[in-house]
Amino acid sequence: MKHVKFFVFLCILTFTISCGQQKKYVEYKVKQGETMKDIAQKLDMKTKDLLKLNPDIGRKPAINSVIIIPNKKIEVKDKPVLVKEAVVVSKEKPINNEQIKKIKQKKDSLLYELKKKFVIHNVKPKETIYGLKRFYNVTQDDLLLLNPELSEGLKIGQIIKIKAIEEGEQVKVEKTNLNSIYEDIIEEDASLKMALLLPFRAKEYDSISAKEIFQNSMLANIVTDFYLGVEIAIDSLRKQGIQIDLNVFDTGRNSSKIHTILSSNDLNSNDVVIGPLYSEEAEIVAKTVKTPVVFPLYSKNQSKFSSSKLIKTSPEKKVFRDELATYVKENFTKGNLIVVGDGKIDSNISNILIKKSLESLDSVATINVLKPEKGYIAKSRFLDILKPNVDNWVILTSNDMIIVADAINSLISLPEDTNVKVFTFNKGSAFDKIDNLKLAKVNLTYVSDQYVNEASITTQLFNKQYYKKNNALPSFYATKGFDITYDILIRLASGNTLKESFDKGASYRVESKFDYSNKTNSISGNKGLFIIQYNNDLSLTRLK
Repeated sequence: MKHVKFFVFLCILTFTISCGQQKKYVEYKVKQGETMKDIAQKLDMKTKDLLKLNPDIGRKPAINSVIIIPNKKIEVKDKPVLVKEAVVVSKEKPINNEQIKKIKQKKDSLLYELKKKFVIHNVKPKETIYGLKRFYNVTQDDLLLLNPELSEGLKIGQIIKIKAIEEGEQVKVEKTNLNSIYEDIIEEDASLKMALLLPFRAKEYDSISAKEIFQNSMLANIVTDFYLGVEIAIDSLRKQGIQIDLNVFDTGRNSSKIHTILSSNDLNSNDVVIGPLYSEEAEIVAKTVKTPVVFPLYSKNQSKFSSSKLIKTSPEKKVFRDELATYVKENFTKGNLIVVGDGKIDSNISNILIKKSLESLDSVATINVLKPEKGYIAKSRFLDILKPNVDNWVILTSNDMIIVADAINSLISLPEDTNVKVFTFNKGSAFDKIDNLKLAKVNLTYVSDQYVNEASITTQLFNKQYYKKNNALPSFYATKGFDITYDILIRLASGNTLKESFDKGASYRVESKFDYSNKTNSISGNKGLFIIQYNNDLSLTRLK
C-alpha cells in the first residue's frame, strides 16, 4: 500500500515507573559557619531554590544540620513511560470515532484505577510545584518520591500523584486555580518593625495569682495564647533571616488606654500594627495611623469598618454562604436539591439567596424549600421530596438545635435506596451537640475558616516548636496568632506592600487560608475558606 503513514496517538495520562537506584537528591551535612547562601553558591544554584528544597531550614542552619541538595553528579537516565495506543492509519482508513472512543475509554479506565489509590492532579498552565505543595499541604520530597519526573519540571496536561489515599478515606479534590497561590519570597536583608496591641491588663491582674486569672477569665486565655502564637511566628521568621523589631502594647480594658498609647507612641514607625482586639479600638487606631492595621479576630461589628487601612483576617458570615452556593453550583450534576430552614429571618433570607443562586443550574428542575410546621419538620415531609437512586443534596440554613437535630435524625433513617448528603455554611453549636457518627452517616459537608491536618509537616513542625517553648500543645487562638502574624510578616518581607501582596494570591498556613480582597481605597477582607467533609470513619477531608 503506497503512501501509508503511521500516527501514534498519545493519551494525556502519564504514568511513571520507579526512578531506580539513582537519586536526584542527596543529604548534605552543614559544616561549621556555612550558610544556605554559601552552600547554594557551591552548587551553582540560587539560594531561594535551595531554601525551597528545605522549607523548614533557616538561612543560617546549625552545624551538622542535614539538608537536601541536588545530586548534580548523577545523570538521570529514567524517563517517564507514557501509556500509549499505536494506531496504524492509511489515507483510505483515517481514525474513526469508534477508535477514538476506545482510546478514551482505556485512558479513563487507567485514570479511574489511579484515583482509587492516589489523590491526583492534572497540571494546568503556569502552575508551580510551590503551589501544589501549599494547596495540598505536602512537601516537595513527597511529590518527587511519587513523581520522579518532576525533577524536570511540571508539564501542562501531566497527571501527577499527590499522596496515597488511606483505606476507607473518601477524597475528591475539586477544581482550583493553583496560579493564585501566594509564593513566600523573602527579600535579601529583610527588616521589619511590628506593633502588637492586645488587652493583657497587666496592672489589673498584678495582685492576682496566675491560676485564678486563667480559671476565671476567658479573655486572659485568648490573649495569652494568641501572644504565644505570635512569638513562635516571629522566632520562625527570624530563623529565615528576617530582622524583626516587635513592640508590644497593653491596651487594658476596652477604650481605657488606646488614646494614651496613640498619643505617646509613634505607631507610624511600624510596618504593620496587629490588633487591637476590640473593633471600636481598631477603628480608632486605623483613623489615627498611616500604617496597615490588622484586625485579628472576628467581630459582628467588622462589617461596619470604614477605614481602608483596616485588614479583616476573619471572613464575613455572608462569605460562608456564598462559598457553599458556589461549591454546589460547581459540583452538583444531577439529582435532587432541598433547602431546609427554621423559618427565622436570617434563615429565610439565606433560603431565598441560595435558591436564587442555584436556580441557574441546568441540572436542577426544582429546588424544594422546607420550613418547620408547629416547631419541627416531620420525617414524612422529607420522604415526600427525596428521590430514590439519585443524589439528594440537603442544604441546612439553620443553626437551631431542634431543627438541625430533627433534620439529621430523619435523614439517617431513610430507605437504603435513598442517598442523602447534608451541607451547611453555618456549622455552629447545634451541630456540635450531634453525635459525629450521625454527621458522618450523612457525609456532612460544611464551610469553615479553619482546617487542621495533624499529619501534615507544617502542623507537626508548629506543634513541636510550640510544645518545646511552652510545654503545652497550641490552642485555637495560639495557632491563629501564629498564622496571622507569620502570613502578614512574610508578605511584607517580600518587599511589597501588603495590598500589593494580596494581588499575588492566597496563602495556606497551619490552620488558616488567607485570600484577601484588594480594591483601591477599600477595606481588605479575607475570603479564605475551606469546604470540609465528614467521612464514614469520622475523619475529615478538605474538598476545597
